[in-house]
Amino acid sequence: MTIVWSRVQGRLKVAADGIVGRGTLAAMFAYFGAGPERAAELALAANVHFRNYGLFDNPLRLAHFMAQLSHESGGFRYMEEIASGQAYEGRANLGNTVPGDGKRYKGRGPIQLTGRANYRAYGRAVGIGFEDHPEIVAVPSIGLHVACEYWKTKGLNALADADDVLGITKKINGGFNGLEDRKRYLQKAKDLLL
Repeated sequence: MTIVWSRVQGRLKVAADGIVGRGTLAAMFAYFGAGPERAAELALAANVHFRNYGLFDNPLRLAHFMAQLSHESGGFRYMEEIASGQAYEGRANLGNTVPGDGKRYKGRGPIQLTGRANYRAYGRAVGIGFEDHPEIVAVPSIGLHVACEYWKTKGLNALADADDVLGITKKINGGFNGLEDRKRYLQKAKDLLL
């Protein structure tokens, strides 16, 4: 199963040339709730990274990716967790072992990367010092790259290929918080991409 981009473009009401690029991707991010400037910045990063991470390989992968990130970021409106991060204070399972780590390493980016250990690991994976500069993950284009790397590291393409929203949610959230919202976004994504 492949993504029929001309059909997707028709649904997004952009030029239906069958070629995915920044314009189509910006319209897709807007479809999920991003404002124009945010959608344009995310599209720039998506146009570079989505192919490399296999997200364009089939519509289920892209649908699950967009659904999960839409939930985590409130429709791509929030690149930093609204809560203070105090709830993550002292959470050794997140690598938050130094006083202040909870607030410093709270959720950022469209996937809401959380915890010192994750900032360290994903900073190393993409070659940016997130542990020393956690605020960088809130830059939409960088946060999207982090989300792609997280998706790959957690093996989520295979779960998306199997249409396993529960398995994906568990690996992203650690539980099933917001499952109904994730399912609503997934249906919205499938309506667009399938």
